[in-house]
Amino acid sequence: MPASQRTIGLFGATLVGIGAIVGGGILVLAGVAFQETGPSAVLAFAFNGLIAVITALTFAEMSSAFPENGGAYTFAKRVLSVRSAFAVGWVIWFAYIVAAVLYALGFAAYAVEMFVGLFRLLGLEPPAFLLARSFTMLLAVVASAFYGWSLLRKTTGGGQSASIAKVAIFALLILVGLGVMLFEGNNPPQAVLSPFLSAGGLGLVMAMGYTFIAVQGFDLIAAIAGEVKDPERTIPKAMLMSLGVAMAVYLPLLMVVAYLGPGAGQSIGELSAAHPETVMATAVEHYMGPFGYWLVVVAAILSTLTALQANYLAASRIALAMAQDRTLPHFIEEVDKERSTPTMAIYVTGLAIFASLILLRDLSSAGAAASLIFLISFALAHMINYLARTRVKPKENAFRTPFFPLIPALGFVACLLLAIFQAVAVPLAGSITLIWLGIGGVLYLSLFSKRAEVVDAHAEMVSPDLVQFRGRSPLVLIPVANPKNASTLMEVAAALTPPAVGRALLLSVVNANGAGENGEHPHLDAAQSSLYNALEVALDRGCQTEALMTLADDPWPEIVRVAETHRCESLLLGSTNVVEDLGGSQVERLLSRVECDVVVLRSPDDWHLSDAEKILVPTRGRGGHDVLRARLLGSLMRQKQRDVTFLHIASGQTSDAQVAQIGEDLVRLGREETGFEVRAEVIRSDDVNVTLREQSLQNDLLVLGLQRQGRRDTVFGEMALALNKDAPYATIMISKQR
Repeated sequence: MPASQRTIGLFGATLVGIGAIVGGGILVLAGVAFQETGPSAVLAFAFNGLIAVITALTFAEMSSAFPENGGAYTFAKRVLSVRSAFAVGWVIWFAYIVAAVLYALGFAAYAVEMFVGLFRLLGLEPPAFLLARSFTMLLAVVASAFYGWSLLRKTTGGGQSASIAKVAIFALLILVGLGVMLFEGNNPPQAVLSPFLSAGGLGLVMAMGYTFIAVQGFDLIAAIAGEVKDPERTIPKAMLMSLGVAMAVYLPLLMVVAYLGPGAGQSIGELSAAHPETVMATAVEHYMGPFGYWLVVVAAILSTLTALQANYLAASRIALAMAQDRTLPHFIEEVDKERSTPTMAIYVTGLAIFASLILLRDLSSAGAAASLIFLISFALAHMINYLARTRVKPKENAFRTPFFPLIPALGFVACLLLAIFQAVAVPLAGSITLIWLGIGGVLYLSLFSKRAEVVDAHAEMVSPDLVQFRGRSPLVLIPVANPKNASTLMEVAAALTPPAVGRALLLSVVNANGAGENGEHPHLDAAQSSLYNALEVALDRGCQTEALMTLADDPWPEIVRVAETHRCESLLLGSTNVVEDLGGSQVERLLSRVECDVVVLRSPDDWHLSDAEKILVPTRGRGGHDVLRARLLGSLMRQKQRDVTFLHIASGQTSDAQVAQIGEDLVRLGREETGFEVRAEVIRSDDVNVTLREQSLQNDLLVLGLQRQGRRDTVFGEMALALNKDAPYATIMISKQR
């Protein structure tokens, strides 16, 4: 799959954060904060900033450990599971979409304000269409479409100049305001800023919940981490610098506005109630005149546009990362070869933004929903950081969260409590979140889960640290009885276990009633020889292996008992004569009783896995064992690249168009399961057994799926037996647990 190019440096990454954080949120939501808590809105933003800094430290460590696109989605995928990752990615994708909608509508509102003001400056009455909702929606759609087009043309999507310009405007507003306070301020602060907590502590927390999205944006740097140069050093600096700039703008500006903004005998809360969306412009006009008013309008337009661009960018990268993992449809991963921009992810995200623009009519509820979703995802990020640090030692050059585990614990509690409060205080926000999660759950289980779990299984085998971060240590059970094939079985077992984290358990069951007339134990000697041969291979392959020898009258129930006792993830059986061994009822009864994946190796004498250069993988489109097959093929290709052919035998009546489509599907299937380009062959034939036998003879190894007819019923059908009878090639037959 195409990887993103690292083209964004410290300056560009910092501007991505600044563009997302600074301006848009405070200009759109300051009125809400002042209404809820009065002048203490400055405390609401300060406390939110503190939570954001704590969270940024967690994001910095996780992004340093996993410098890939996706942000919290990537963290969840690495440390939790593919299902958990989908849930996290799904809600974050929606949160960025809602945030983009919020800023698109915010831009449209200020743009309308600008047009109305221009008409009045010219002494003209604004036309009625300017105040119509349809015109506001048109402006929002045009702005979203423009930034979608810019993202298609350039990785960073532009917006750097606008970010710099708006910070300069805010600095001017603050400096002028401080000058007025120092030299012209006539009212004592206690008179203007009293009561400071107009609604008590509850109002302060309400304001924090409504405005938390105003400090969100540093996480967008993590969402594009795969495009950042030197991510271990750049990302932590860029996150903290962007938050530092945001707080340096927010806190003094809010204090200046709260002190100088209200008119005579008026509080900032009353002014905000009268002008909820444009309170910042109205307040600045009181101490800077019309020039200040227009500065705020220009800053608002720049701020909402850059925030729109940044959230659009992050949402498209989340969609790209999810498509690459097949938690979204595969076509979304398409990347422009010349510009390295994810075209389909941008298109799909744009469609979602346009649909949300039509559906979301309550900006305050949309903002509350976005804040709630981000708080939940940030709480999860803190939990993931704790799990990752306790499971795996960080890399030497990676950023580490200071005062661990205190920082992630504080961040988790703060984000979770504020999210719960937000869901209770704004039920619509909680409802929107639950509905979106419900839609995602249905789509994942019905459409995405199968391929997502296959891609995830392959990822575990080629990146064993993924298994380690998830706290897993898969165990494969290998019953050995024949010294001749013990070493070959161990070779396959080593391929089934992820290096460094996977384990193998060698089992030799000695017949308790097998003593000779003179007290000899010939079965014990054979068991020791089998274990010795297998352990030699384990030492050579570096596979963590344990050996277990037990006494039992019947080996088959003993194998089941050991598999259950040790909670084995898979069972590997060996066979030299498939008709005699597999055609018998003992093996089938064994396979029907074990609650784990089953792999059966049938190989000629003196065959070794390293001999397998050409591998044939027949497919019938039924699935069921794709995950186990992806683990096996991923491991085989990790050891060395081999010639793999995916084969589909179609009926003689299959059309050319159908054959072509099946071939394309096989290529994608093979790429997902092996990580490389594979051969894809589609053969028309009405005699599947004969055709498959002919194709198998041209290869060294046949990977064959066994279909389970019921929950506890595995059948070696005539095809499996015929393909393996006196065959010069080896066969690995796999059956996924149900």
